[in-house]
Amino acid sequence: MAKAAKQKSIFECDSCGYESVKWLGRCVKCGAFNSFFEREDMSGVRYGSGTKDNIAPSSIHTLESIDSMKEERISTKIGELDRVLSGGIVEGSLILVGGDPGVGKSTLILQICQTIGEQGKRILYVSGEESVSQIKLRANRLSITTPNLMILAETNMEAILAAVSNVSPDMLIIDSIQTVYSGTLSSSPGSVTQVREATAHFMHLSKQKGISTIIVGHVTKEGSLAGPKILEHMVDTVLYFEGEKQASYRLIRAVKNRFGQTNEIGVFEMAGEGLKEILNPSEYMLSGRPANVSGSVITCAVSGSRPILAEVQALVTNTNFNMPRQNVSGTDYNRVAMLMAVLEKRAGMNLSRCDSYINIAGGIRIAEPALDAAIAAAIASNFRNVPTPSNMAIFGEIGLAGELRAVNMTEARLVESFKLGFDECILPKSNCKGLKKPKDMRIYGVSNLSELLDIACAR
Repeated sequence: MAKAAKQKSIFECDSCGYESVKWLGRCVKCGAFNSFFEREDMSGVRYGSGTKDNIAPSSIHTLESIDSMKEERISTKIGELDRVLSGGIVEGSLILVGGDPGVGKSTLILQICQTIGEQGKRILYVSGEESVSQIKLRANRLSITTPNLMILAETNMEAILAAVSNVSPDMLIIDSIQTVYSGTLSSSPGSVTQVREATAHFMHLSKQKGISTIIVGHVTKEGSLAGPKILEHMVDTVLYFEGEKQASYRLIRAVKNRFGQTNEIGVFEMAGEGLKEILNPSEYMLSGRPANVSGSVITCAVSGSRPILAEVQALVTNTNFNMPRQNVSGTDYNRVAMLMAVLEKRAGMNLSRCDSYINIAGGIRIAEPALDAAIAAAIASNFRNVPTPSNMAIFGEIGLAGELRAVNMTEARLVESFKLGFDECILPKSNCKGLKKPKDMRIYGVSNLSELLDIACAR
């Protein structure tokens, strides 16, 4: 009689998912102590009992033989959120919402429950962090009255799946995925294994039964979603909730969307009765802008398909230290350092002996290259103590040779700038060919950094 093969085991880190053939006291990848647990090694397991002779091949289709189907969407009746979702929540999709604690994730989700419940859709809200009475208190504050909202306080995945099978909701909400655990796994709730397993089950549930599912994920100190990166790969849409808790505005950004455009943003204001849409973000971001002050420049950035005006502020002062300070808020630090080197080399500014502070007013974060020209103009304006014209907007990418390179969506940027009273604009000369601009708007096409500063900082 043949001896049965011994089942192999493997050790996995509870924090980051690193695997080892032996137990380790400290994870070599994330540095966590006593985080390894033993599980079966499934790498050599053969799934199914079929052989190459009796396995039926899967159907193969050519692209033209597949019927095009338009996905059914559920409108949230919240314009800014529907914009981010490219029209609404796709039926049977899996959406991951991440954000810092207290930024407003649960508030927005309850507001979504109200608007979708009013359309006759049944919603099951599963909370692993709050009791049903706590959710009721928040619902009263937000005036949530829909009778189609069902609430379940549960963290066991098998119990949640049984509840979904019993009530058959049109939408399922899990708040949060880090609290859900499966009794078949020995690891603790919130571990990489538990989060990955729970997300996989909810993904299959969404696809098989057509239930639109929203799962809430915590954010780590580094600003990324807690859990493995594979979590973002498994879902259809990833939404990030951004904004300082001290500020009144909130941003929702789509960093992944299988059913629409990415990098779209929705802008909200946090009020006592919940989140309110900001229909004109540009006007909101520019409120309180100082007039005739050096170092203040208006630019037009594009996020997804939406142009937004923002104020770039720069402060350059002589330093009292051997190593000058550089502080950047709202954009890429390395990009600003590169622009300062270009200004010093190509425009003759002695910035190496100055402290510099760059800020995107309002707390919004912009990382696109079209911001380069506005940053360079703001630094030069404050260094020379010459204000830029208050009715002028500036955008364009700057290369290492000091040249201005073309940017996309030029006409949309000009229309948004003109709509808010900025009737002059500096932009790359290569964008001026065949450009359709607003009738009463004056544009300056420049090809290098010297021409940019001559117009923006020489008046």
